[in-house]
Amino acid sequence: MRCAEGDSTLTGMTGVVLGRGPHRERPVLARIRAKHSYWAVLGAIFAVFFLAALLPDEPWATSVIVLVAAATLLIAIWTAGWTMTERAFPFALAIAAIVFAVINFFWHGEALTATLGILGGLLTITIAVVIARGAIAQQEVNSRSVAGAICVYVLFGLVFMFVFSFLTTVDTTPFFAQGIDGTRPLRLYFSYVTLATLGYGDYTAAGNLGRSLAVLEALMGQLYLVTVVAVVVTRLGRPGRGARTNDAESDGDEAER
Repeated sequence: MRCAEGDSTLTGMTGVVLGRGPHRERPVLARIRAKHSYWAVLGAIFAVFFLAALLPDEPWATSVIVLVAAATLLIAIWTAGWTMTERAFPFALAIAAIVFAVINFFWHGEALTATLGILGGLLTITIAVVIARGAIAQQEVNSRSVAGAICVYVLFGLVFMFVFSFLTTVDTTPFFAQGIDGTRPLRLYFSYVTLATLGYGDYTAAGNLGRSLAVLEALMGQLYLVTVVAVVVTRLGRPGRGARTNDAESDGDEAER
């Protein structure tokens, strides 16, 4: 009773109404962004993967893939919560990719195809950087970190697919030892077979540069699995650096008391 009278008196003095107002929850998108969950980004990356695997090797299909990759980059930036200063280059890259992809719908040429290949590779690399920096900024390993690690691994295969496609555009010699350049779905298949070191042997790179890139991709894939992914899985569920610091400070305060 006294509490109620005190609240009424304080309300009359300050003009501020005290009470238990309705709890306002943040919008769904705001809550998702606050969690820094990269599962949505992983879904967008798989959308790029399946478009590259299923669409025909035509200019319009390349434009669609680059547009979806640009959208994936924007989703990754939004999820990571980057500041306006950090967003400058990724935004400029995404806008440039969108512009060239739209142009490719109406005008075709080897120069434009090569440009889209470069932009596609840069988009995938930038997405990986955004995800990696966002995951490191959390200072703890959790399910979102696992999703980020998976995203980066899948992106490796897409990066090399764009690189292989670029080489087929600028080089006159066949990319594969079988005497063909192959279609984009075939180069995607070759990229992930190489990344996973499956070694089917049905298609192999012909030139020195192609073979060197294939070896590099295989090494990166294996080193990434045995280092980054292994560390993430091992530390899953352990308190992060920030949590350990807070616990140490709390223990110190209690000891002083």
